[in-house]
Amino acid sequence: MTNTFWIALTTSLLAALVTTLGIYTIRRFARWGQENATYFMCFAAGVLIAASFLHIVPKSFALNAQAPIWLLAGFFGLHLFNRFLTAFVCERDPQRRDYVIGLVPMLGIGFHSFIDGFIYSITFTVSILTGYLATLGMVLHEFPEGIITYLLLVRGGIRERHAMVMAFLAAAATTPLGMLVSWPLISQINQHTLGGLLALSAGALIYVGATHLLPRAEQERRRFSLVALSGGVLVAVIIVMSKG
Repeated sequence: MTNTFWIALTTSLLAALVTTLGIYTIRRFARWGQENATYFMCFAAGVLIAASFLHIVPKSFALNAQAPIWLLAGFFGLHLFNRFLTAFVCERDPQRRDYVIGLVPMLGIGFHSFIDGFIYSITFTVSILTGYLATLGMVLHEFPEGIITYLLLVRGGIRERHAMVMAFLAAAATTPLGMLVSWPLISQINQHTLGGLLALSAGALIYVGATHLLPRAEQERRRFSLVALSGGVLVAVIIVMSKG
């Protein structure tokens, strides 16, 4: 269990590093980052969706008979949270609307990244393979997440240097923090509860891939976006099949 803890912590720190690289890239190489963010999102979406359906969801069903309910709750829970954020932004004072458009998504992304830390704890507690499958897609989607957080803050009127620090705290640092906070709880729960939490996290992963990453990538209509998506699915399939 000690080795599993360090693996989960290391991967959550890796996610934070990738997010930080996304923030740094869009700050220093704005054109390159914007041109290739679509491919990162497509590849990450392919991995997240395929890994969830092929491995994480079946694993959760095997651990908990009520896992389908938790799966649905994870999916629609994030949907309702996003709807709440959207409504909150639209109802703000028009004179401060640009400012709020930067801050509110930052808080939402920060919450999402904090929950990502929980997912690392949950998946690695179930098995190393489950953890690596979730990590692969999650780490890849951290790069464009860092880019998006930074751009929204700058667009909202935050100074570039302040936006960089705020994006790091919200999108990067919260992931290992979530892992550290959740680990003492996750490592002591029974398999039945673990299956429910795993299904909850799978629902969240599917939501991120299917409704957060793919629609944004489709808006760009890049030439090789389908190739990137297929590559992500293929990578997930190969990893699952290699389990034997």
